[in-house]
Amino acid sequence: MDSSGADTAATGDLPRTVKLAWGLAEPGSRGPRRGLSIEQILDAAIELADEEGASALSMARLAKQLGFTTMSLYRYVKSKDELIQLVTDRVVGPAPHIEPGSPWRDALAHWATAEYEALLRHRWWLQLPITAVPTGPNNMAWLDAGLGALAATTLPPALKFTVVVNTSLYVIGRARFAADIASTPSTEEVAYGALLPQLLDPARFPHLTGAVAAGAFDTDPDIEWDDADFTFALDLLLDGIEKLIDEHR
Repeated sequence: MDSSGADTAATGDLPRTVKLAWGLAEPGSRGPRRGLSIEQILDAAIELADEEGASALSMARLAKQLGFTTMSLYRYVKSKDELIQLVTDRVVGPAPHIEPGSPWRDALAHWATAEYEALLRHRWWLQLPITAVPTGPNNMAWLDAGLGALAATTLPPALKFTVVVNTSLYVIGRARFAADIASTPSTEEVAYGALLPQLLDPARFPHLTGAVAAGAFDTDPDIEWDDADFTFALDLLLDGIEKLIDEHR
């Protein structure tokens, strides 16, 4: 048994990154500063990226942040790729609490909104490529909470899983879009309502020009449109899920 109480024979075939994320491996058992934990390393990496962006997530820069040499840091984390896989789970934080007995729609909306807010707290994470299926404990807790939101519905377990995963994919996509727009410098504010009529031929783009004429691009300065658009599309998604649930009653 290792220090976490897990049977090492049973976990021997797990990837090293998975074992580190779940506390099933003990890195840094030799060398100076042996008391440093993976959690401390990941928290320092997140703090560094919050301050300087995703490009700062190099082993050399992180070692400097921790007061280590780069070679000594490799005793704990073997590569930048391993670091990013571990950070990807750490950065989302703990899953939201959902009150027992909450209606499924309220619970899933709360879950999705919490994920959206968690991702936008660390916008640099949204610039990182998704190269593997999440397997860390935080991501599993989020998945479990999402499934819990649908626990009282009549959907089959496999379909609940599909609904939760696709809801999360919507959240991630919308958060990536919001982060990209926010991080793109603009030298000139684009007012589509004024710009498009000068460009569009109504005969060629009849539907788009009709939408512009009807005020589709008019904005209210008192409305936070990123949040409003997120909620609007989430409600449409929940409407579809509600229909799916009705079909399985």
